[in-house]
Amino acid sequence: MTMAALAATMGQAQAQKRGEPPITPTTQASGGPIAPERTALRLEHADLAIEVLPASYALHGTATLTLRTSAPQRELQIDLDRNLPVSAIKIDGKPLTPAQWRNPEGRLFITLPRPLKAGDTVVAKIAYGGTPHVAVRAPWDDGLVWATTPGDKKPWIATTAEGYGCDLFWPCLDFPQGEPALVDLHITVPAGLKAPSNGKLLRVETLADGRTTWHWRAKSPNPYDVALNIGPYRELTAGYKSRFGNSFPLHYWYLPGREAKAEALFAEFAPTVDFYESMIGPFPWGDEKLGVVETPHMGMEHQTINAYGNNYRRTPSGFDEIFQHELGHEWFGNQLTAANWDDYWLHEGYTQYMQPLYGQWREGDARYAAMMDQYRLAIRNKAPIVAGKIRTEEEVYEEGKGGPGQDIYYKGAWVLHTLRYLIGDDQFFEVTRRIVYGRPDPKPGNFTPRFGTTPEYIGIVRQVTGQDLQWFFDVYLYQADLPELVSERAGDRLTLRWKTREDRPFPLPVDVLIDGKLQKVAMPGGTATLTIPATAHVVLDPNAHILRRSDAVDAFQHWAKER
Repeated sequence: MTMAALAATMGQAQAQKRGEPPITPTTQASGGPIAPERTALRLEHADLAIEVLPASYALHGTATLTLRTSAPQRELQIDLDRNLPVSAIKIDGKPLTPAQWRNPEGRLFITLPRPLKAGDTVVAKIAYGGTPHVAVRAPWDDGLVWATTPGDKKPWIATTAEGYGCDLFWPCLDFPQGEPALVDLHITVPAGLKAPSNGKLLRVETLADGRTTWHWRAKSPNPYDVALNIGPYRELTAGYKSRFGNSFPLHYWYLPGREAKAEALFAEFAPTVDFYESMIGPFPWGDEKLGVVETPHMGMEHQTINAYGNNYRRTPSGFDEIFQHELGHEWFGNQLTAANWDDYWLHEGYTQYMQPLYGQWREGDARYAAMMDQYRLAIRNKAPIVAGKIRTEEEVYEEGKGGPGQDIYYKGAWVLHTLRYLIGDDQFFEVTRRIVYGRPDPKPGNFTPRFGTTPEYIGIVRQVTGQDLQWFFDVYLYQADLPELVSERAGDRLTLRWKTREDRPFPLPVDVLIDGKLQKVAMPGGTATLTIPATAHVVLDPNAHILRRSDAVDAFQHWAKER
């Protein structure tokens, strides 16, 4: 998800018109502390048959969920918004009575006809439907986006669910490790509309009245990544030959009438993929597709069908930053998934950092520096990036709930920038490959999607570098305040000292430019003293490698806030 500003969509008016009830706290929360009986469940297969009815802003679905449990169970707890009431449930093919299920607050409790023991598998078939929650300000508010195309006013529909979760339109396990191992999507839409979605397209069936059903199959999508996209799309396709020897298809579904702009964006697909593959490793979903679809909201990293709604906006970087950002999530978010939303920065900090790296790859150091400088001005330092506890998505994403908010993007990117300076390119990118793929030598077919945590990341840094850099992450990730580099000059002596909250150790070396000559100064114990000419001109950290407190930035941010 990106942090660009976005006006409210037409969904707000639609929600008010229908008198939609407020979303429940249970449905609004995604992730957070999970009861042991829920963490024991693994969703091995989700077969979702969903018909979307634009005229009535409704959908009807049948979800067949194959679940395995690692602990005894007497009932199943499945997340599903109360806007979508259940009409029937079967367990292992046997119908239940309505008295055997309930959904008081957005969690569906299903009483099992027989208890499950550890290792058992159960198949729950759930028929549901109704008027789903509307995304008022997508993608920051979640739900269905009911829009119409410019000009001909045909239905143009999308889903977003990262904040509130998958339960807004299908019965699921709404926490990161509730990820289904396999999803089959059968999406039925009115005549004349298409429904691009996750994974591989297996078939399109045309019904007697002209409606079509699109059957997609996807491996291991994050629960919030499962996506509906419906519109009168046209399609651009091409084959891509990877530097790793495999090939896979590129697809872009766009609105009619935007051919020239669509073709220009599509021309960015191959070089952007090559950048990610050269810097990180193989595109993770090469046996499915790289897909992008034009949506009535800004964007979202829906695995193999990334949402794009940037309206082909131009930027000084020379590339479409929304497209590039969302594509980065195929590595950071979809291949590597945070095991807990507290580790959200692994998604967003890395993907944000890949943007100036792409600028550097395309144009050189000046573009990289300009983009990093822009990010520096956006860092707020109101809360630590990582709390060290299990949190919901909104507890991390929203500053109003005590979270770091946009700092998971911009501060996260700067932490990675400083780490790269500290350990060097070779070790930095080996650390990155290990956290993304679980190994340093990824090749098509030798890795699978994985979950990662901040402590694991710190451990990988230790393994690769041979150094214990816990002090680095304690200051940058686990506290909000930035370290301050204090300098004092007295005659021919220059004294440098790192100042941190609670005097935490911070022996980060510093580049110092003395009369035009650069030297790296070690800071054992967080201090150093240099003998220099009394008249020497000194610049600390002249290439801005280090994230640190800045009087100039603080003054600018205060001025901008007061304007």
